[in-house]
Formats: sequence, C-alpha cells, structure tokens
Amino acid sequence: MKIIIIGGDAAGMSAAMQIVRNSSDHQITVLEMGEVYSYGQCGLPYVISNKIDSTDKLIARTQTEFKEKYGIDARILHEVCQVDTKNKQVYGINHANEEKFYLSYDRLLIATGVSPVIPEWEGAHLSGIFTLKTIPDAKRIIESLERDVKNVTVIGGGYIGLEMAESFAELGKKVTIIERNEQLAKIFDEEMAELIHEEAKKQNIDLRMSESVEAFLGEDKVEFIKTDKGEIETDLVLVAVGVRPNTSFLDKTGIITSVNGAIQVNAYMQTNIEDVYAAGDCATQYHRIKEKDDHIPLGTHANKQGQIAGLNIINIPKTFKGVLGTSIIKFFSLTLGKTGLSEREATLLNIPYQTVTIKTSDIAGYYPNAKKMTLKLLVHNKSHKILGGQIIGEKGIDKRIDVLATALFHSMTAEQLLDLDLAYSPPYNGVWDPLQQAARRIK
Repeated sequence: MKIIIIGGDAAGMSAAMQIVRNSSDHQITVLEMGEVYSYGQCGLPYVISNKIDSTDKLIARTQTEFKEKYGIDARILHEVCQVDTKNKQVYGINHANEEKFYLSYDRLLIATGVSPVIPEWEGAHLSGIFTLKTIPDAKRIIESLERDVKNVTVIGGGYIGLEMAESFAELGKKVTIIERNEQLAKIFDEEMAELIHEEAKKQNIDLRMSESVEAFLGEDKVEFIKTDKGEIETDLVLVAVGVRPNTSFLDKTGIITSVNGAIQVNAYMQTNIEDVYAAGDCATQYHRIKEKDDHIPLGTHANKQGQIAGLNIINIPKTFKGVLGTSIIKFFSLTLGKTGLSEREATLLNIPYQTVTIKTSDIAGYYPNAKKMTLKLLVHNKSHKILGGQIIGEKGIDKRIDVLATALFHSMTAEQLLDLDLAYSPPYNGVWDPLQQAARRIK
C-alpha cells in the first residue's frame, strides 16, 4: 500500500513511525515543505533566550535517519499544492529545483500544521518583523538580535507572546507587549489574568492593553509601530496574534473543514473522504467538556492524533479520546496552568456553574519557602461535576493541573475530588491539597 503523508513534524512523523513499527509491507512517502523534520517547536523560545544552546537539540530525528534507519522516503522542500481525491494523486513543487511533481497514493494523511497569521498591516514587509514557528524563524530572530537591538515589541499576549516576552527580557531587551484585548492570556478569566499583568509590570514589561496595531513605520527596517493610541519606537517586532491551519490547498477537494478552517475528522482521524486522514494542528480535536469539536493546536494533541492516524491507516483501529484544553505556561517567576472551561467558555455554552477561588500555598504553610498559589475551580451548579480550573503561582502548579485534568477526563465531581488519596508530607503538600481545599468550599 502506498501511503503519502503531507507534513514531516509531530503528527506526520508520529504516524509514520507507528506504520513502520506495526507493519512491513507499506511504502511511506513524507512530503515536507520545509527543511527540518520532527523538531520540538515549543522549545524555540528557550533557544532564543539561550536556555537551550542549539536548535539541534530540538530535533528528535533527522531526515537522513528516517530514510536510512526506518526506510521512509522523507523528502524536504516538497510543497503540495493540490490533492485529487478522486484519482488519489497529489501535485506540488519541489523547491530544491522548482520542478513540479505528482504522486499517487492508496491512503493519504494530511498533517500540515498551522502557520502564524500576520494581518495586512501597512509596512508589514519591513525587515525586523518576525513570527515564530520553525527553526529557520528562530535562527533569523537570533541573527537579528545580534545587531543593535534595544527595544523589542511583542504583538499578542497568548502562549507565544508571553514566552517570547520573557525570552527577550532575559536577554536584556526593553520589552513592550501590545494586546488589542483588555487582558493577556485570554484563556484565563479576568481576575486570574490580573496576576499575569502584575508579574509583567514587576518585570518592567510595558503593557499596552486595548491597543490595536495600524501600521509599521520605517524605511527598510521597522523603526516605529503606529497604533490607534500613538507610536511606539522599536528595533524588532514579534507578531504572535494567532495561527491558521494550513488547509487552503484542499479547496475543491470536497474535504470538509470546520473550526478555524481545521479539517473535520472523526475519532479515527478520518476525514469525510475515503482513505484520506488528517491529524495534528491542521485538524479538529473533540473537546470532552464542551462535547463538540474544537481547535486547540498543541504538540501533545498532534503527537497523539498522529499516532492514532498511523494505526488506523494500516487497519489497526484506535480512537482519539479527546482534549480538555489543558495547558501550562512559564512566565518569569510564575507558572500559569489551565484545564477545562473558563467562566467565559461556560457562559457561551449556557452551562450553569459556580466558582471557588482560593489563595493558598504549594506546600504546608509552616514549612520553609512555601510559595503562594491562586486556584480557581469551576463546577456545574447542580451536579457539582468539575468543569475546569485555573492555577497561577510559583511552584506546584503543574502537578495540580495534571490531577485536575485527570479528574476532568473521568468526569469527577467536586465531592469525588475530595476522596482522592493524594500524597502528603509538609515539604510537598498540606494535609488538604489546594484542589481539595477549593472543592471543600463548593456550595
């Protein structure tokens, strides 16, 4: 069976490796538009800040390794421009020589990911304006920082915006964040986001909230950003205002797209077209709490969906069990954790809920170096089924978010959360874990 995979990163190569490990009679061809295979995109901000000393450390396996060790026909600079689902062929351009190519398939996996969005702002062509998605992107930013860069502006206060603001500040740059909304990190509720704002100000980040970019000014290189409230001097700009699934080349194929243009898939990673699968950031993910498809592009989801797609392609049935919207972000001294629904999301879904917010410590309060933690729990107003949670603090955030995500996955109530037998010792916890402290206050 001829299997073509479009996209050589998390989802695509997770699928390819499952096929290799579980079958020996398939011909796998991977068409990657870029030059690098299978790398950890989430590590790029930490390469830029010098916490990780080389982008090479982010590469799980090279193109050569996939070819020589696993027998995968892994190609680079191969851009797929058209898919003919009726005749089972893909068409594209090999950018190494700018020659056109076409290949036939028996089964196709689309794992093309997402691309950063740059709105059509005047002056967006000027040098010194970047997005961050790939290793070449990171290298261009690093090269630019080696010049006389003092003032850096980050446009957008989401995951990448916050991580990159921290990276630039750690390099000694004066950092400004422009966010058109009233708060950073919109996945958090307003009062939780205030903790993020306080940390940003503490770290001398210039926050420009409820401010919209209109244009970039400069001759060849960006020198100022024009907003609806004035001009901001800058030497380098990172645009992090969102991403768009790479699915435009599928127009006229009949493949159905859904949330944000992501490819609609079922639990087996199948599209509506026979023998065509999709996985990762370019596909939808079923949200277990919302009980509908969503689009939350994260590496964890991409790897899981890719693995499941690979198995189903070779007729080993396995289903994707869905997502909860679990995430964690490091922002200077704070860790920001969230899983399940926010108040905003619950309201949009017309779910009756109540919340409890507590301020506590990560370990026993009397033990040395206990750190403050703010925890917000959201539960169904009648059933007390847990709907979501947000936790911000310096330490112990990750384990609480993971416990809460596990509780959400299994549809637990606040009362059942109290029954959990969680580890206790003063250096690690209080006799009542912070999650249980919040659960006890549910009315």
